[in-house]
Amino acid sequence: MSDPRLCQIFSCIDNTTLEGADTQQKVTQLCLDSVAMQNPAVGIPHVAAVCVYPTFVNLAKSKLAGSGIHVASVAGAFPAGQSPLEVKLAEVQYAVQQGADEIDTVISRGALIEGDAQRVFDELYAIRHACPSQTLKVILETGELPSPTLIAQASDIAISAGADFIKTSTGKISVSATPESAHIMLSRIAEHYKKTGKLVGFKAAGGISTPEQALLYFQLVEEILGPEYTKKQYFRIGASRLTSRLFQLLT
Repeated sequence: MSDPRLCQIFSCIDNTTLEGADTQQKVTQLCLDSVAMQNPAVGIPHVAAVCVYPTFVNLAKSKLAGSGIHVASVAGAFPAGQSPLEVKLAEVQYAVQQGADEIDTVISRGALIEGDAQRVFDELYAIRHACPSQTLKVILETGELPSPTLIAQASDIAISAGADFIKTSTGKISVSATPESAHIMLSRIAEHYKKTGKLVGFKAAGGISTPEQALLYFQLVEEILGPEYTKKQYFRIGASRLTSRLFQLLT
């Protein structure tokens, strides 16, 4: 019998395609597969969301209608974050207009490394207000932040700017999610909760392709925040290959 936690993890997946070669056919198939995997009769829930580029949001929205699966969109100069703020905001607003339920945006890592924390905060604050009704996940790209101190600082900035989730990685660089960076981020979430009573979610993404890897992040959330915070409202895993592998274990 498979680990019962795997069903919980499955319900927390953002089933993702973020490739330059994405097509309408590929996104349609991802949506159809995501819907077809749900099987309440045997206890298999639906995934939390499908995550796509802004140009595919409207298509994904139509294919997922009535399924309970959200449409997430990367926006705001994903993955590098190296665009003027007005360009970032325009992309976020476009994704919202297309029907995105959730926005995954990125911080300006270069600005943070240079010591311009205020710019990072101001950009995220503006993005937050550009998608006021959407779930906002802020990607720190921890593999590009050269110290634990910067990862902690990035976490605090994103949380204070209004992030609903802080997310490890884009999956577009060689160093993606790591247990070490996740531990720092979760600790900052816990500290914020202790001070304010408000819990921010955590999303692990980048290189998580096996059930064993997913369980590792599930256990970190459980240990640091508590078992009640391993639900999709507070915990997500961004993945592509993981989804089908988990589904095979559950059926």
